Amino acid sequence: MSGLASVADTGAAAAGHSGVLAAADPTLASFYHQPWWLVVIKVLFVFMFLMVVTLLAIWAERRIIGRMQQRPGPNRAGPFGLLQSLMDGIKLPLKEDIIPSHVDKLLFWLAPAISVIPAFVSFAIIPFGPEVSIFGVRTPLQLADLPVAVLLVLAMSSMAVYGIVLAGWASGSPYPLLGGLRSSAQVISYEIAMGLSFVAVFLYSGSLSTTAIVSKQSGANTSFHLFGAVLHWPSWFAVLLFPSFVIYLITMVGETNRLPFDLPEGEGELVGGFHTEYSSLKFALFYLGEYINMTTVAGLATTLFLGGWRAPWPISVWPDANTGWWPMLWFVAKVVILLFCFIWLRGTLPRIRYDQLMRFGWKVLIPVSLVWILVIATIRVWRTHGGSPAVYTVAGLLVVALLTLLFLGDAAAQRRAQAAEEAAAQAGVPLGAEGSAGGPGPADGSPAFPIPPMDLPHYHGVGVDVSPSQITPEESGEPRATTKEVTGA
Repeated sequence: MSGLASVADTGAAAAGHSGVLAAADPTLASFYHQPWWLVVIKVLFVFMFLMVVTLLAIWAERRIIGRMQQRPGPNRAGPFGLLQSLMDGIKLPLKEDIIPSHVDKLLFWLAPAISVIPAFVSFAIIPFGPEVSIFGVRTPLQLADLPVAVLLVLAMSSMAVYGIVLAGWASGSPYPLLGGLRSSAQVISYEIAMGLSFVAVFLYSGSLSTTAIVSKQSGANTSFHLFGAVLHWPSWFAVLLFPSFVIYLITMVGETNRLPFDLPEGEGELVGGFHTEYSSLKFALFYLGEYINMTTVAGLATTLFLGGWRAPWPISVWPDANTGWWPMLWFVAKVVILLFCFIWLRGTLPRIRYDQLMRFGWKVLIPVSLVWILVIATIRVWRTHGGSPAVYTVAGLLVVALLTLLFLGDAAAQRRAQAAEEAAAQAGVPLGAEGSAGGPGPADGSPAFPIPPMDLPHYHGVGVDVSPSQITPEESGEPRATTKEVTGA
């Protein structure tokens, strides 16, 4: 308790000597001895917040993508179609619940619940604002906090994938099974990069508690004087740790199975993916889990990188911007912007191939994350031992050099692929999607990704034997008795 008290005293001292902090920040001690009825109110608020955001996000996605595609979105149910998502939510549970006879019924029923429950639990550690008074009790605008709160989100995202995998396996159908396997490999790959992007934040903040991480982004110790005015250096980790922020933005799209990373439910390849056999309320739970996960990762991005509930500049100049209930408005605004980015990506980017997805995760995101953590750890050790700020310049040059090498390597690979394509074109050899003959593999002779050519001879009926019973009376007088045209391939 003495350590917690010192943290509280530090926050109070910072509040007294800086205009950025208007009041003492919440600490872990702020969550002790909360009355049970207040905890119940917070639980109901988080549940209702996630449900309302989900309804509005679905409506906004349909309207925004409709606008991008020059067509109207939902506009019949309620003003501007605002009630369309609510009507769909009422309709889905009332539809017939079809359960195939060959499924594992226990796991088939449990999978949707396993998928959606961790999404609700993860949002418990997201702070909405500072301490406020609710019915005369001072309490943080946050359901709970832990010394390792961020690890709870990683644990819950790992649990959520079990719902998708079990849904695919319990369906007893090949396409759902493939979707579940894709999801497990995808989440494992991108969760590693996501966890590595958090390490830089932990090194800078010195804590895994979300309240402490938000407090470190307050800008209390980043002030400087310019022509008599007191200004502040950027304190958001999105600026200080920009590579980590970019990596997290990419991985959070992969974690939520959204375009361009929605391979587990690719309708062009797997009919509907892991939830092909689901209908009615169970399908609605998968749908709900996806949008709640979007809100959770957006809230976590806001907390770890965008200053949490703190007001952005120039709103932060207002003395009361970070007091009372106003911070909840800034937090919700940041989450809404990130949710719009999800919708924007879906409306603009095509789905990538699965081998491209895995190659990008393992060969780009993870190595870049490891190098960036090494740079940040070096900087922190240097600063701890009294090093000069010149180390930031050296670290920046190293990052620029690494990015330059990556760019040059990619440009060289494209030149090799173009040269192989020109050589194959001169030789009359058909090429795959990435420049290799017979498939979309690389041009350096390494094994190609196993996709068959799209224009084989038998697609046009060459060499296909047809039995006499398949010959129609109209074709009986024609000479093509051993071939048949194949369409729809």
